[in-house]
Parts: sequence; structure tokens; C-alpha cells
Amino acid sequence: MITADDDLLAGLDEVNWANLNHAYGTADDVPGQLRALCGEDEQAQQNAFTSLFNHLAHQGIRCQASPYAVPFLARIALGGPGAAREHALQLLTGLAVNWDEENEIIDGVDIAAWRAEAAENSSDKLLSLCEEELATEQDEQRRRNLQDTRDWLSVGNPIDPRDASMRSYDTVLAELPTLLTLLGDENPQVRTRTAYLLAWFPDLADTSLPLLLDLAAHEHDAVAKATSLVAVGILGTTTLAGTLAADLDAEDSLVRWAAAIAIAQTARSADAEVDAPLLDRAIAELAAAAVAPAPVPATDYNQGDFHGHIANTLLALPTSPTLRAAIAACLPIDP
Repeated sequence: MITADDDLLAGLDEVNWANLNHAYGTADDVPGQLRALCGEDEQAQQNAFTSLFNHLAHQGIRCQASPYAVPFLARIALGGPGAAREHALQLLTGLAVNWDEENEIIDGVDIAAWRAEAAENSSDKLLSLCEEELATEQDEQRRRNLQDTRDWLSVGNPIDPRDASMRSYDTVLAELPTLLTLLGDENPQVRTRTAYLLAWFPDLADTSLPLLLDLAAHEHDAVAKATSLVAVGILGTTTLAGTLAADLDAEDSLVRWAAAIAIAQTARSADAEVDAPLLDRAIAELAAAAVAPAPVPATDYNQGDFHGHIANTLLALPTSPTLRAAIAACLPIDP
């Protein structure tokens, strides 16, 4: 666990990066990119951010080196210069989840299913299967391929994408208790990116939910407030929707949208305690937002696709006369 007082890159050269791989080969260039990310040169920061994202989360696939970068990114998020903190939080999100999973945000994170999938294809399990095949394989080329795979797996390297991604996810999870302090940061973009990151970690919800609710209640920046409201809806309990009702009357349209999204998200639970008039108000707000221009700036949910997020949310709700009417009015599909 890191603290805000730690040296940002303490221990960086103690990692054997040359023996780790990322999407483009050996990870021995990662230390230089991390140094550039937390340096003072803004263009170098941007270049390092792009390189780190492409190398460690290439097309959403986490790599062998990905978890090793997480503690350093957490330090930069806490104490780095300027935009480096925002870049670090965005990288931490990319190392926890990929963009396909971000597009499925209305379903939240089924962490039990993710862990089961990772366990089914863990390095230890695949290594055992590989050894069994080697014991009986007669073809020489296949034996060499199996031996290469065995050697890779024997030192703990992942092969299955879910196994690799869960290693990064869990490393980010371990850093979150310290990063929670960023919800009170003076920079609204840091608050926003921290709230967005927390939406992906239901294991931490008992701790993060009260903080996100407090941020939503006191936040003056519309994007930060909206991001925290949607995170509350994703992580919240089935009795939480009533606490979001006041924000349906907010002056800012993005905040109203976020409150409606959060209430609708809560209502998708079979055990939800969302009264029908409140849900109808949320549906009406989403229907109105669906035919209006997207606010600029909006949130990062659904990869920034404001109208797509509305469509996905409405279509996932239990059917009702109000919902059918809303869909007929604002979506070019049959209800």
C-alpha cells in the first residue's frame, strides 16, 4: 500500500522490467514512460500516457507487466504534477477494465463471474493441463510448442485474457483505500476520475458508497457530480433510489440525467425498493434527454456516448406502460 508521502517512483528500478512483457514486447521501456508521465513536460506526459495505455492495456488486453505499473500510477495519482494525476487515474481504470466492459456499465461488475472465469483458466490450471499433454504428445513440433507454453506458464505468466485482467484489477483494488482521499481533491477532474474508477469495484462499495454520496451531495462541478451519481447507482443498494430524487430537479441537465440513470440502475434489481412515481419521473427525464443535444462535457460512462447510455438503460428496465411510451417517443425502435 502506498501513501501520499512516498517517493513517486520508489522501487521502480528494482522491478525486472526486461523480464516482463507488454503488448509490443519487453517492458524495459516502461520505467522511462513512467518517469516521463510524472515529469514536468506536458507533451512528454501526454506521449507517455498514450504509450503506457497502448503497451499495458492494448485493445483492452492487460499484459504481464500491467500489474507491476499499478503502484507507481497510484503514487502519481496522489502526488504527481498537473495533468499527470488525471492520466494516472485514467490508466488505472484501463488496467482494471477494458472498453467492452465499460460499455456494459449498466450491468455493473459481476465480480464473482469474473473471478470464476479467471480461476477456470488460471496459469496453474493451464500448466497442469500442459504437463498432461506433454506426457503423451508424440509429434515433435507440438511438443516444442507445449514446452514453450509450459515454460511461460511455469513462472506465473498468464495466457488467458481474464486471468491477466484479474491480476491487474486486483492490484488496482489493493491501492484504492488510499486513493479514496482523492474524492476530496481540489481538482474537480481528479474527483471525477476517482469517482468513475470506483464504480468498477463492488468489493469496496461499503466504504466507497458513503463517500460517493457525500461527493454527490456537496459537489459543485456538474461532471464530477454526475459521475458520482451514476457510480452510486451502479454500486448502490436496492433502497438507495429515494436519496437521489432531489437531483431530478437539479438546474443542470447533466445532473438530472445522472440522477435518472442512477435511479433506473437501482430499479433493475429484482429486490429494488423504487416506488413507481419516482421511476416514472426518472424515465421521463431520460426520455427528454434522449431527444436533446448531449451536454458538453458529459461523463465517461459508455465511452462518453450520452445517448447510447440512455438507450441501453431504458431498454434494460422492466417493462411498464410509462417505459413503453418513453421508448416509443425517443428511440427509433419498436418498444
